[in-house]
Amino acid sequence: MRNVIVTPYDHAWPMMYEEEANRLKHVFGAILADIHHIGSTSVPGLQAKPVIDIMPVVQHIDQVDKLNNALIAIGYEPKGEYGLPGRRYFRKGGDNRSHHVHVYEMHHPDIKRHLAFRDYLRAHPDTAKEYGELKGKLALQFPHDMNSYITGKTPLVVSIEKQAMNWYMDPY
Repeated sequence: MRNVIVTPYDHAWPMMYEEEANRLKHVFGAILADIHHIGSTSVPGLQAKPVIDIMPVVQHIDQVDKLNNALIAIGYEPKGEYGLPGRRYFRKGGDNRSHHVHVYEMHHPDIKRHLAFRDYLRAHPDTAKEYGELKGKLALQFPHDMNSYITGKTPLVVSIEKQAMNWYMDPY
């Protein structure tokens, strides 16, 4: 069972992202179009579960399935689409998760959603603070119930995503 742990922002997270992104770049090779640090650990100052979310963007999603053994060799568990069509999801660390990898094909709409959410929180520290405080509160309220934690933050996430998508398309 995974415990819900939210910690203060750790200045090591960007370096942890860079180190893992370099490993992933080696595995993905020529099919990699871009790679991004996403999720709460990508927002300076934001409380987060200490799991680095990484979003590789590839030219053709079907090519990713051929990399499962190479990703297993560097510690990842392949989970396929894992409920999101068009994505390939990998996790590292078992119940003590350290990294999540969300792979999308170029032009998939979820790429923009992830980047908009991240960039909006980076540009709006009051919203990031509100989000972080809610996550901290929910982690204390549901320390052994990841589903309740996720359900509790969903309304705010949806609201922020809507604001972020409007802002991202027209930030001025």
